[in-house]
Amino acid sequence: MIIQLTIVFVCGYFIFNKLNNNENLDFTVFYQNLIKNDVFSFKNLLFLIFLSFLNWFLEIKKWHLLVQSISKSSFFDATKQSLASLTASLITPNRIGEYGAKALFFDKTIRKKIVTLNFVGNIHQLFATLFFGVLGCIYFFWNLDLQIALNMILYSFFGTILSVFLGFVLWKYILKNKNYFHPFAIKISKKTHWKVSVLAFLRFVIFTHQFYFLLFIFKVDISYLDAITAISAMYLCSSVIPMLSLFDVVLKSSIAVIIFSFLQVNSLTILTITTSMWVLNFVVPAIIGSYFVVTFKPKLAL
Repeated sequence: MIIQLTIVFVCGYFIFNKLNNNENLDFTVFYQNLIKNDVFSFKNLLFLIFLSFLNWFLEIKKWHLLVQSISKSSFFDATKQSLASLTASLITPNRIGEYGAKALFFDKTIRKKIVTLNFVGNIHQLFATLFFGVLGCIYFFWNLDLQIALNMILYSFFGTILSVFLGFVLWKYILKNKNYFHPFAIKISKKTHWKVSVLAFLRFVIFTHQFYFLLFIFKVDISYLDAITAISAMYLCSSVIPMLSLFDVVLKSSIAVIIFSFLQVNSLTILTITTSMWVLNFVVPAIIGSYFVVTFKPKLAL
């Protein structure tokens, strides 16, 4: 219980700290900007919350499908595991703590397989980000400033090649050490892979359009195609940089400001939107997850 409360306290402190002590974000200005643009209207807020709910429903459904390969967990169990592991992983680079957090909810005999399942789910989501992000960067290459766009696409290409290369090296290493990695091995049906892949692509579409809806609320005068490709490029660039999840808002804000500056979008508006996205899709679920961290009893036996 002490460990669980410590995780919740630390995550809560960092969330509060990021919202109040970010040099790039004046919380008073942030709040006034939201009020000014009527973001807090019941209709807009309800739709934004619905998109966040849909985003996390798809993420939880992905995990539920994967974990069915070895355990008959309910959808509610998958919800607790996903949200609690989100809370526990916020203070780790690229949410790597999620692997260990989810494993603790299962028997010792299958924990290593749970790590593999979580890895598979994240790879599917990364592939969706790479697919749409590369398309977004290509659009920038052809339609915006040549040198800047070229740098972006080269950066994205490098990140993609590096990810594929590291994946290949890891795969070769696993093949050479089959006996050691045998506990991690698990057979996942092609049908499950396809379903998880579709959910990952749908999830990417959902949160990019949530970002676009916020642009619409703030009356940003850019075309739909410009907006979606810029958002996709932003998520690609931010996904290949190791970063504590709690500082994810700073990373995405910085990249978003750079990308949208070429579309003549006000920096404060972009900072407000990226912070709103962070609150809706990370802070709120993490708060809910903190309840599961405190009340759920993971199987801690070694």
